[in-house]
Amino acid sequence: MKMNRQALKKRSRTKLLWLLSTLLLGWSVAAGTVSASSVEEIVTALELNQDQLRRLHKGEIVAFEVVEATKKELAVGLSVYVAAPPEKLAAFFKQGDLATVDPDVVTYQEITQKSSSNPFKEFIFTSDQIDEARDLLSVSAGDEFNLSTEEIRSFAALKKNSTDWREADLIAAVSRHYQQILLNRLQEYRKRGLAGITPYARERKETNPAEELHIAAQNSKLLAQFSPVLQKFWLDYPAPLPPGTEERFFWLNRRVDDRPTAILSHRILHSSDTATVIITRQFFVGHSYNSSHLIVGCLPYRDGSIVIYTHRTSTDQVAGLGKKLKHNIGREQMKKQMMINLNGLRSAVQSSNLKK
Repeated sequence: MKMNRQALKKRSRTKLLWLLSTLLLGWSVAAGTVSASSVEEIVTALELNQDQLRRLHKGEIVAFEVVEATKKELAVGLSVYVAAPPEKLAAFFKQGDLATVDPDVVTYQEITQKSSSNPFKEFIFTSDQIDEARDLLSVSAGDEFNLSTEEIRSFAALKKNSTDWREADLIAAVSRHYQQILLNRLQEYRKRGLAGITPYARERKETNPAEELHIAAQNSKLLAQFSPVLQKFWLDYPAPLPPGTEERFFWLNRRVDDRPTAILSHRILHSSDTATVIITRQFFVGHSYNSSHLIVGCLPYRDGSIVIYTHRTSTDQVAGLGKKLKHNIGREQMKKQMMINLNGLRSAVQSSNLKK
C-alpha cells in the first residue's frame, strides 16, 4: 500500500510538471527571458499539488505559499483560471490596474509626462477628515503616519502659522503641504530609485521601505524564474527598460483602516503574444503599512489563462509580541482583499471587449 501511494504521488507530480511546463514554455519562447531549463524550478516555486490543479479547473481561486523574507512581511500567493488569453489581460493592464477593481480605492490616477506640475492636486482632505488634517499638524515620530523626520518638522513649521485658521483654511493648507511631500517623494524615487526613498521616523528606530522593497524583489522566486532580466532592472531602477517593457506611475487614495491613504505606485509590464507579467511596487504609503510588492503573471492555458498573483506587504504592526498570531490574522486579511481584486480582474476581463 505504501508503494502504491508513492507511485500515485510520483504520477501526480509528473502530471503537474507536464501541465505547468506546457504553460510556462509559452512564456519562455515568446519573451526570450525565461529558459526552458528553468521551468521545473518555477513549478517547484509554485508548489501546486494535484488537488489545487483540480480546483483551478473548476474556476476556484487557489492559494499557494509564499515564504516571508522578514519578520515584518506578509506574503500570499493566489492562482486562478481566467477565460481570456494573456493578451487580453495585458490590454486590461495597459488601460487600467488592479486598483480599478479594488472597491476601497477612492481615487486612482496615472502620473504621466503630461501631468501638471502638481499631479496630486486632487488628493484633498475633506471636511469629514478634519481630524486627520489636525493630526498631521501635530504629528510626531511613530506609526500613526509614514513620514520622515524632515517631513515631520515641516508640519511643525506649518502649525506655527495655523493659529487663526478656519477649518477650511486648515484643510486646504495641510492638503497642499501633503501634496508637496508626495511630489518630493515621487521625484526622488524617479531620480534615484530605491535609494531615493526616505525612511519613516518611528519612536525607537527608523523604518526603511527601500530596504523592504529590495528584499521583496530579491526574494521573489517567481520573478527570478519568470525573468531574471526584469528582476535585475527592478532592483537597479532607474535603468534602461528591457525591450518590450512598459513603465507607468500611479497615485491612489485608498481607504485603509477607514482613513484616507495616499499611495505612490510604480509598475512595469512585459508582454508577448502568449504571456504577460506585471510587477508593481508601492514605494510610499501614507500609514498602516510600509510598502508593497505585487506580481501578476498571465500564462496561456486551454482557451484562457492561468493568472498567478503574489503580494508581499511589509508592516510594523505584525512585529513584536504575538507576532505569529498577528501574521496569521494579517495574512488572512490580505488574502481576502487579494481574492476580491482577483475576482474583480476576472470579471472585468471576461466581460469586456478589450483590445491589444
